[in-house]
Amino acid sequence: MAARARCRLVVLISGRGSNLQAIIDAVRAGQVPAEIAAVVSNRPDAAGLSRAREAGLPVEAVDHRAYASREEFDRALQERIDRHRPDLVVLAGFLRILGTRFIEHYEGRLVNIHPSLLPAFPGLDTHARALAAGVRRHGASVHFVTNEVDCGPLIVQASVPVLPGDTPASLAERVLSEEHRIYPLAIRWFAEGRLSIKDGRVLLDGARRPEQGLDIPPPEE
Repeated sequence: MAARARCRLVVLISGRGSNLQAIIDAVRAGQVPAEIAAVVSNRPDAAGLSRAREAGLPVEAVDHRAYASREEFDRALQERIDRHRPDLVVLAGFLRILGTRFIEHYEGRLVNIHPSLLPAFPGLDTHARALAAGVRRHGASVHFVTNEVDCGPLIVQASVPVLPGDTPASLAERVLSEEHRIYPLAIRWFAEGRLSIKDGRVLLDGARRPEQGLDIPPPEE
């Protein structure tokens, strides 16, 4: 993949947009060689749209409730996204299951962040499930999107310890801090043309990375 001078991003959200804000901040700080071409939500009242407007970004709303089927919604969403000619489509708390045709249309340029150390705990309620399972570490994963939910090739992960007395809320707060750190990093790698996929695994700079290499420790205080 050739390096891009400025990678065009379209960010999809459904809620408050905290990962969107982390991406906005990283782009503004020059840490990610990209521009956010648009922010699109399936909820016209999503709080994240206000963040986007405050940052001076184009915003779009494609209300899923206005469509009779997932397929109709997907087509409308795809049409709206493609107006902005994205190099990468970023799911940042986008709470809709996307259909096969949509995913195939953006194959290799559609990424998501999930609040667990995949393949553990795909789906919802990950923090409560992690606590119930008694795991010692939990975390977040950035991955390319495929037709299997939360099963696409991993780009980067970061983990946090599960502490005595943790609740789903306290664990979620620590994981979210890691999400804000690794999502801009993954987007930067894509924007720099450093990511590729071979045999279902992500390569960074052409090198196949061991699974433990996906875990990026936080910077030292």
